[in-house]
Formats: sequence, C-alpha cells, structure tokens
Amino acid sequence: MCARMTKKAEGPADSLTVDCLTRAIINSYDRTGMPEEQAKHMARHVLNFFGYSDRIIDNVLEPEDRDAFYMLEDSGLLTTEREETTLYDGREWRIHYWLLRRTKIQDLVAACSQNDEDCARGFNVYDEIPEDFWDMRSKDE
Repeated sequence: MCARMTKKAEGPADSLTVDCLTRAIINSYDRTGMPEEQAKHMARHVLNFFGYSDRIIDNVLEPEDRDAFYMLEDSGLLTTEREETTLYDGREWRIHYWLLRRTKIQDLVAACSQNDEDCARGFNVYDEIPEDFWDMRSKDE
C-alpha cells in the first residue's frame, strides 16, 4: 500500500513508490485505462528521473521522454515551472523544470484504496445488474 505523502513536522516528505505512481497513472485515465504493466513501466521510467526529488530540470530529457512527461502533465500528475535569470552579459536565461504533483498523485491513489477490487477491474455499475433484469422490467410494464 502507498504511504501518505505529506510533509511531516520534522523531516522530508515520504518517498513516492513505483506502486503508488503506477496506481495514480492507471486512475488518471478513463476506466478502460492503461494496462497495469505499461503504467508500471512508465512509473519506473519517470521515477528514475526524479529519484528522491520533486523537481527535475527539463534539459535531462530526450524528446521521447518529454512526450511521456507531457502526457502525464495532461493527466495532472506533473506540472512545469520556469525560472528566469539574467546572465552577466545582460541576456535573459530561462530554465524549465518538471515537478511531481504529489497532492494530485495521492488523491488518485486514494480514489482506488476505498475499494481496490472495483478499481482493479474498472468498476461499472451495469456489472452489478443481473442479466435478466431488463427482461423482468419489460414484463412488468
């Protein structure tokens, strides 16, 4: 199970695990979802860049990696920020960063922890209705 990712009064934030990020990636898609193995691969790949940090510089990414990061940004799991500084010769220099959105990740993980069985199979209200329900209903009318 995923640990609560909140800052403690004394000490750093809890580490984000591959399993937690995998669950968040799966839950960020529609209920047809991304296959778990593919989500786990993506979670490992992303966490290899971040390590124990919540922020990385964009320059370390290859174009294929950046595409995956944009996809996770669209899902709300990552965000970007930029920093501007003035160089000695007066030119402006921009540094772009990627940040993990831990609160959003935790919300997506928690959405599944309430009923793991339903989340794992992609809950559908119609799965709970007996096959003959519609037949019975038309006879009543």
